[in-house]
Amino acid sequence: MKKLLILASSGEIAFGLLLLAAPPLAARWLLAIDISGTEITVGRVAGACLIALGIGCWPRGDSRRRFYIMLTYSALAACGLVVIGLRGSAGWLLWPAVVVHGVIALLLWTSRLRKGGG
Repeated sequence: MKKLLILASSGEIAFGLLLLAAPPLAARWLLAIDISGTEITVGRVAGACLIALGIGCWPRGDSRRRFYIMLTYSALAACGLVVIGLRGSAGWLLWPAVVVHGVIALLLWTSRLRKGGG
């Protein structure tokens, strides 16, 4: 579980850094849309949130709370991205992001079930 939390946290930090540094690029890659003005500011705030999520979920000591936070986020992110994709806003990164979030959620859940804590 620790390695999986490190992987998931690293991915959120990396995408958060992309959003913070280049929100228009992240929006184009993920949603195939152009953003400007206030949308760029919102993208940067979202990037900061993803960085905070990644840092907050980095495993140390007892990682149960971090586990549940990342499990919830990954499952909801996968579902939310599917809805966005079905509505037609799909950049080249959207469906891979759905798969990655879905797989992470599934692996986290099954790792918890194997430990008897599900």
